[in-house]
Amino acid sequence: MTTTTLARKWHTTAEVAEMLGFSLSKTKLLVLTGEIRSVKVGRNRRILPAWVDEYVNRCAEDAERWSA
Repeated sequence: MTTTTLARKWHTTAEVAEMLGFSLSKTKLLVLTGEIRSVKVGRNRRILPAWVDEYVNRCAEDAERWSA
């Protein structure tokens, strides 16, 4: 019998906060203001890994722009 490990398709707001090293309240604020895209699934917010990457890349581009 083989075991298959599935990659997570969605992250919770708390998981994203942990990944980014932000507090949960800051991450929720970023989601509510649209800085980090999310979808509502039932009563919960879910965030695609690609959307976390988009946010990080946007922050890096802004940092490069201001340091130039």
